[in-house]
Amino acid sequence: MTLDTTRGIAGLKGALGYVRAYRDRTFVIKLGGEVLADSDALDGVAAQVSLLWSLGIRVVVVHGGGPQASAASRRLGFEPRLVAGRRVTDDDALLVAKMVFAGELNVDVLSALRRHHVSAVGLSGVDAELVTARLRPPTPTRTEAGDVEVVDFGHVGDVAAVDPRILTTLLDARFVPVVASLAGDEEGRVYNVNADTLAEALAVALRAQKLLFLTGVPGVLRDRRDPATLVTFADADDLAALLASGALEAGMGPKVEACIRAARGGVERTHILDGRAPDSILCEVFTGAGCGTMIVARKEARADVELVD
Repeated sequence: MTLDTTRGIAGLKGALGYVRAYRDRTFVIKLGGEVLADSDALDGVAAQVSLLWSLGIRVVVVHGGGPQASAASRRLGFEPRLVAGRRVTDDDALLVAKMVFAGELNVDVLSALRRHHVSAVGLSGVDAELVTARLRPPTPTRTEAGDVEVVDFGHVGDVAAVDPRILTTLLDARFVPVVASLAGDEEGRVYNVNADTLAEALAVALRAQKLLFLTGVPGVLRDRRDPATLVTFADADDLAALLASGALEAGMGPKVEACIRAARGGVERTHILDGRAPDSILCEVFTGAGCGTMIVARKEARADVELVD
């Protein structure tokens, strides 16, 4: 028996406890635009989802696609506007969001999953009254320059309610739902909903074991310019303090806010990791060392975290 074979068998044995703990539990995985833009990374994520699914883990995939929407807007002749990492959605931008989120990108994710023999179903928050949203009113928002500006975000909705019946129906039938970040209201109006917020709301409604944000960075960094400052383990209060300090880049803010709400809303573990890194989900989920940032509601002994994570 070779050394590599021995290590491989040891790794399988080491993962067995995690496999037993996660079977029939729900993971919500949010794909960031950086992952969606990289065909190799998306294929790698699909392969990892296939493994989770084959182990009996119930997986829901959520995606937005901000960079792709911005590129499509420019191709159509208008410049997108983002404030503090959040998109201002006028009539043209809403049309782009419908085409890109519920169309092109949703099909791309489904196609990648199909290559790895995963039975997936594409939908958005509009389907089956999955997500009810309300129009976001003009909101005081701190800009990247540090000023506070009252911003009218246009056709942007905040999650008001989640009815997860369509997701549980699909999960019970062994399908993987792939949810695009659009939602509707009682009058049938469609809103662009922040995908990080949507993933958090679905994870809470499904009482998920894990919520994983796959991004283009290793996790939460104390210094955005230095990967060595990765925060590997934190509780909601730690992240709230880091957010208030202004150390986080704009795009990370909504993810951290969503992690805080999810942790306080009953999701046992939330994670932020680099979805482009090979096998990052498996490393984070099935090893004690992990490879990103793990967030819990309250701090506990590190040994205990490694045992039950």
